[in-house]
Amino acid sequence: MISWRKHYKKTLIAIGMLLSTSASIYGQDGDPKAGETLFKANCTACHALDKQVVGPALKGVVERLKSEQGLDTEWLHKWIKDNKALRASGDKYANEVFEKFNKTEMQVFPNLSDADIDNILAYTTNPPVEEPKPAAGAGAANADGTAAAAPVDKSVTTIMIISLLAIAGLLVWILLKLRQLVKLGQSDELSDYNQSKVKSFSEIYEKYHMVGKGLLAVLAILAAYGVWNWIMWIGVYKGYKPEQPIYFSHKIHAGEQKIDCQLCHSSAKYGKVSEIPSMNVCMNCHRTISEYKGKYMEPGKDKAFYDGEIQKIYAATGWDPAAQKYTGKTEPVEWTRIHNMPDFVYFNHSQHVVAGEKAIINSFNKKNPDSKIDVVCKACHGKIDTMNVVQMANDFTMGWCIECHRTTEIDMTNGYNKDYFKNLHDKLKKQYPQDGGKITVDAIGGLECGKCHY
Repeated sequence: MISWRKHYKKTLIAIGMLLSTSASIYGQDGDPKAGETLFKANCTACHALDKQVVGPALKGVVERLKSEQGLDTEWLHKWIKDNKALRASGDKYANEVFEKFNKTEMQVFPNLSDADIDNILAYTTNPPVEEPKPAAGAGAANADGTAAAAPVDKSVTTIMIISLLAIAGLLVWILLKLRQLVKLGQSDELSDYNQSKVKSFSEIYEKYHMVGKGLLAVLAILAAYGVWNWIMWIGVYKGYKPEQPIYFSHKIHAGEQKIDCQLCHSSAKYGKVSEIPSMNVCMNCHRTISEYKGKYMEPGKDKAFYDGEIQKIYAATGWDPAAQKYTGKTEPVEWTRIHNMPDFVYFNHSQHVVAGEKAIINSFNKKNPDSKIDVVCKACHGKIDTMNVVQMANDFTMGWCIECHRTTEIDMTNGYNKDYFKNLHDKLKKQYPQDGGKITVDAIGGLECGKCHY
């Protein structure tokens, strides 16, 4: 007689073993949501889920290693915590990976606990699905959930047609009037009439010629003023914002991402000129950032636009993102310069950024209490971190510089200034007691011609 109880127990045991095996293969202990945070904080500099960056794509890495190499999560724990030690132990696959990716050293993560690594691996196995973002400028959704098509605005087209018809009618009217004048000019009666009008005009001029000369003098003065004003504004380009060959939003980089100005414009602090950064500076970040994933979108722009501009950087530097190496084929980028001091003017960035930083910021904030700044660069270049397209924020005339020198107080809390200008400070206290002897830049030679022109 068959013992069904015995077979029933064996069946349960077999099903349990099968489930535990499938769980170990297709399931992963850990929290994918917590793993996403850890992944973005520790791994995204070199890895992405869906493509190779510096290292391989990590989506499904647990199952891939299990099926291809017969390795379990214990091996991944060892690799993540200290891949150098794993390679030094002679592990074959660890050394193969090292060789495959150009012997690029992976950072060790002894700070990550086993639970943290499990969370990261759970994220690579089962990443949370992001909800699709509504397209910018999309119309309101209909009741059935479909996006309503934006209504076509015909008013602009109608106005343009009416305007063109009005201009055409005006031209026809002018032509008819000119035809009438030509016919009148050919008649004898009009000739006699014109002679009398000329005689009358000459009599009036003789009588009021002084008034006429006075009006001509006024017109000459106004014309001379207009020419002078035009000459004085030659080379002043406040508001100038040219289109650049690669679109670069300072609002995204300096505003949203909080990147310091001097990370890219490093010579502004230590040199006379704040140079245009080389493309290698861009590649410090964009070697691993190949697509835009920020939340901010400029009106009229989308993710595809920003991704396309990153591809222009790769084309300029000869970077192959798929092979993760430079091809050697580069293309020069012809940037359009915005700020350019004339050759006869000496201006040193480091003098203002370092020595004058505190004084300039304090002076600007006193004069502009409703628009305070936190970085010295903004005093001259405006709030760059809010600009999508950089523009010249000030006129940069001689008068503008002099006004700044006359109103900017020297930072007397600075030990060097306190000792160096001690005698001058005491003298000014006696001469101008109402001001407390404050020292402005003009008092220490800020208005001397030779300071800027030599």
